[in-house]
Amino acid sequence: MKTLFIILACITIVIGCGESKPTADKTNTNVVGGDLDKHGCKASAGYKWCTKTQQCERPWELAKTEQFENDSHTFNAFCGNQGVE
Repeated sequence: MKTLFIILACITIVIGCGESKPTADKTNTNVVGGDLDKHGCKASAGYKWCTKTQQCERPWELAKTEQFENDSHTFNAFCGNQGVE
């Protein structure tokens, strides 16, 4: 009986010493999707600020909808984004 108790105690200790859960690292700024610009647009998802529409836009989607050439110069000209290339 004493041997059984010792074995169970050892198993409990071994299980308790397993992998611990990861803790949140609040100093990590490299979070997926955490790349918001000053307007709240997520560059990693393809969004850029458009002054004309006053919202984050995906340039290729806006170009298709508004029927203009899909390039950064034309997007910025359409949106009225001054000094952005």
